Parts: sequence; C-alpha cells; structure tokens
Amino acid sequence: MSRQGNIKISSENMMPIIKKWLYSEKDIFLREIVANASDAITKHKKLVSLGEAAEESAYRITVTTDEAAGTLTVEDNGIGMTEEEVEKYITQIAFSGAADFLEQYEKAGGEGIIGHFGLGFYSAYMVSDDIEIYTRSYREGAPAVHWESDGESTYTIDTCEKEGRGTRVVMHLAEEEKEFLKEGVIRGLLQKYCSFMPYEIYLNPKGGEEDKPVNTPVPLYLKQPKDCTEEEYKTFYRETFSDYNEPLFWIHLNMEYPFRLKGILYFPKVKKQVELERGKVKLYCNQVYIADNIKEVIPEFLMLLNGVIDCPDIPLNVSRSFLQNDRQVQKIAKHITKKVADRLTELYKNDRERYENAWEDISTFVKFGAVKDEDFYAKVKDIIIFKNISGEYKTLESAFGPEVSADDAKEGKEPEAVYYVSDVNKQAQYIQMFKEAGLDALVCDAYIDPHFLSYIEYKNPTRVRFLRIDADIAGALKEDSDEDRALIDLFTDLLKEEHVAVKTEKLKNSAVPAVVNVSEFMRRMSEMNSFYRMGESPADMTLVLNLNAPAVQAVKEAEGEAQKLAAEYIWLLALMNYRALTPEELAKFTNASTRYLEESLKKL
Repeated sequence: MSRQGNIKISSENMMPIIKKWLYSEKDIFLREIVANASDAITKHKKLVSLGEAAEESAYRITVTTDEAAGTLTVEDNGIGMTEEEVEKYITQIAFSGAADFLEQYEKAGGEGIIGHFGLGFYSAYMVSDDIEIYTRSYREGAPAVHWESDGESTYTIDTCEKEGRGTRVVMHLAEEEKEFLKEGVIRGLLQKYCSFMPYEIYLNPKGGEEDKPVNTPVPLYLKQPKDCTEEEYKTFYRETFSDYNEPLFWIHLNMEYPFRLKGILYFPKVKKQVELERGKVKLYCNQVYIADNIKEVIPEFLMLLNGVIDCPDIPLNVSRSFLQNDRQVQKIAKHITKKVADRLTELYKNDRERYENAWEDISTFVKFGAVKDEDFYAKVKDIIIFKNISGEYKTLESAFGPEVSADDAKEGKEPEAVYYVSDVNKQAQYIQMFKEAGLDALVCDAYIDPHFLSYIEYKNPTRVRFLRIDADIAGALKEDSDEDRALIDLFTDLLKEEHVAVKTEKLKNSAVPAVVNVSEFMRRMSEMNSFYRMGESPADMTLVLNLNAPAVQAVKEAEGEAQKLAAEYIWLLALMNYRALTPEELAKFTNASTRYLEESLKKL
C-alpha cells in the first residue's frame, strides 16, 4: 500500500544549496550515481566473502539513455535496499540545517567540510525534475521498493515488482538538460569519470557479443610492476592521455603502508622548451576519478608530467572535488616527490646513456622541481647535468670551483666563474674563442635556466657564480697589456650617443677585432624586468678592442673620415656578433660595407 512521508531536512532549500555549493561541474552527477552503484556491488562482494550472501559471478552496472521517455537510468546488481534502508539512506539527509551548512562552508572556504553527508545521490537533481528508485535487497524475502521524489520536500514510497537484487535509479531529466540523453555525451562522461571503476559498465547494451564495457575494471596501475610489460605501459599511456608520442620512461607507484597509493607517472617527450608545458596527473580514489592536477596531492612541478594516481586514503569533502587540509595529504605528496627523485637517481646511476638521451626533455621538469621544492633539490642536485660547448654532459657539481672561505668572502673574494652559453648560434664567436683557448662553458639555453642559475648561486654562494660567455673576457683569452688611450678616446667619442664604455685588451685570437661585453648583473636585471613585464631596460655594454688585431691597429693609422668609417665598421661587427642589429644599425652597416667595397675597388 502506497504511503507518503516528508524528506527529513530542516530546510526546503536543499536543491539550490547543492547546485550552488557542492558541485563545481554539473556533469559530476553521473559520477556520483555510478559510484554509488559501484559501492553497492562492493558491499555485496564483502558479504559474500563473509558467507552472509550468495555468490554472484557477474557484477555489472548498466547505463541506459531513453530520449523518447526523457530518462537516464543507472542500474546495478549490488546489495540493494530494504524499505527501512531507503528511508535511512535516501530520505534522511544528514543536515543540521541548510543555514548551518552554508555558514560552515563559507567559513571553511570549501576545504573543511567532512564528506559524511551522503549527498551523492541528490546531485542528480541538478539535471532532473523527478527521480525514481527501484530497489530489492539481497535479504531473503525482502520485497522490492519504489521511491520517487521531485526533489522538493515530499516523496512517495511503496512496494513494487522488480526481479533480482540491486538498485535502478531512473532520472527524468529537465527540459534544459536533455543533452544528457545523448549516448555520445554520456559515453564521454563515463570515460572521463568512470574509466577505471572496478566493475564493468555497459552503456545501452544490446544483449549480444558486440556489447563491450566502456571502462577498464583492472587498470594497469593496479597490477604489480613485475607483471607489466613495456608495451602495456606504452599502450596505457596512449589510451589514457591520447598522446601518440611514446613516453621517455615512467614510475610505477605501488605501496600499502603507511598509506595506500598506486599509480603510474610518465615523463612525456616535450616540444622545444619555450615555456613550461602543463601535463595532466589524474587523481582517483578507489578507482573513482576526482580531478586533474590537485595541488594538495600533486606538487606543482610534478604537474609537468602525465600520470594516474589512485589513493583511497585521501580525505575528500562532500563533493569529492576538493581535499581537506590534512597532514596525511602532505605525507602523500612528499612520498610521491621522493619516488620521482629515486627513479631519476636510479636511471642516472644504472642507465646513464638513456638518462642523457632523455635530459633535453626532462631537464625543464627537474630544474623547475629543484627551484620549487627544497627536498626535491636535495635529492637531485647531484644528477643535474649540462651539456658543455664540446657536446659532452657534465654534472653541475663538477663545474664548481673550490669553496671561498669565510675570511676571503669578507674581503670581497668571489667564487670562480662558471661560464655559460644561452644561445649557441648568437654566441658562436665567443664559443669559438673559448674553444681555441681551451676553455669550457655550459650550454644553458632552456627557458627556465636564467631562474635556475640564480637559484643555484643562492644555494651555493661560496662555490659558484655564473657568467654568460659574453659578460667578461676570461683571463685565458687575453695577455697582459696597457690601455691604449688614443683608441679608447676615438671609440668613446664615436659611441657617446650609444652610452657604450670602451676598453682595450690584447686577445690571443688576433682574428677578432672587438667583442661586446655586457655586465652579468645588469643583463639579469634587464631580463627580469622584461620577464615581469616591467619593460626591458638597456643593459650596460662595453666594447673591448683587441690590440692584437691588425684591423684595430689599422684604425689607429687611418685618418679623418676613413678612420671614423673603420671604427664604426668594427663597432657594428662586434655588435652584430652580440645580438641582432636594429633596422637603423643594419642600414649603417650596409652603408659602411658599400663604402668599403667602393674604396677597395678604386685601389684595384
């Protein structure tokens, strides 16, 4: 006999609260309903293991769309419910009051709500005008129960006809939510939220052999690493991230203590490192998708990777979309960081060639992690490598000079300079000079390198200072010499409007008439201003004239307009080897070249 009752909640404004506060995305309702179905099956499996229920060999969840009827149905063959259980779990929502809930939510900022409200079922009212439940308990002799409510303050409940145990939830979708009746839309949501749920999920099954589950109940990350092949890892990567570039390598996380954690993190191949490209680390809880790149569990630098992490112990809030601020979460994040560092160290020590071949792809990730996470830096600082100008890899540590003592530091002594190259093509002339002098320099041309080198200096103030290869003339490139005041005055007068300082040196390479040096400090300040969009201020330049160069000596001997033309030509040549000329400078260089050509032809 049918009867009526009131949903036990202290406010009739439940639905607006759920829609506004609990769920950031409307389509999450499908995850909640399917997850409830999965939980119902898990409960039945547990009872079977305890000998309290008959064994069931073919658990499944069926999702059905019916555009004609306007319904979306989710059905399971799990534990089912009695009438008393429906009253308890569906109609008695654990709210002390809607106003109290709103106040608590606002104070907590969405992070302090404990996920014990049992509101997953009610998320379906975000898209439904009316919901029906047909359920039969596994208990012997328990009648089937039908429950229905339009989501307001009343419901109806009575017995009904239903074969077999389990629960069927029929959602009558609102007119404006009919997109959720399209099979393609629902398939996409099931693949997004339910890809790895532990029981087979079928969408609109026909009942034949062609029916295939839309999910993978036993994903690769749940297996033991020793049972997984390289091809399986690559296939899982392609299917999960739709990336058909093979990953460089991966880390299989598998632990049970002090918390349960399973997953696979992949190091993807990257494009030219112009910027830090964000990856996607999918977080699951008991095979139920939560979200991508949750910063509480996944440290920021690890978000450059692609991966799947399943942690049943993460404390979720009521909507499963946010984590509580919990010390356990911090421990999980630290453990993941440690495992990544351990894997990199293992690869460095046991397969150096593979590590070096992958370095160009992973270097940005490692450097970003070192800058962002002190613990990670401590673990990887000895395996950070750089290619030198000869094309060989060397560790950062091996480039450091001896440590400057505290007393020497007080007297202003600086650590030995480590020279580096930021652009192999633009700094080709400087590189050639270094090679001829038997000097070395590191190639630091990644987007993050300016910040990373500053960080390394900060961490090792008495052991290293970095100078770009065009910042100063290294001692091995020059001989002792006195200033040539005549040349300095000539070029200073020529470049007074450019605000360029001039000095003379005897460089060992006589083929180079002059080079441009820029103060490392001033150039870094200029680059920092540019990076933070504060406007790039011009860095101080110094023109270094090579007294050993015949061209420079010829300038001294020239007179009048010819001397001025030769001096300007040497300046523009040096500037061109430092950076690209501006349109105005290029016009001057072209003009000077033409005049030189004309003068040379006259002498033939």
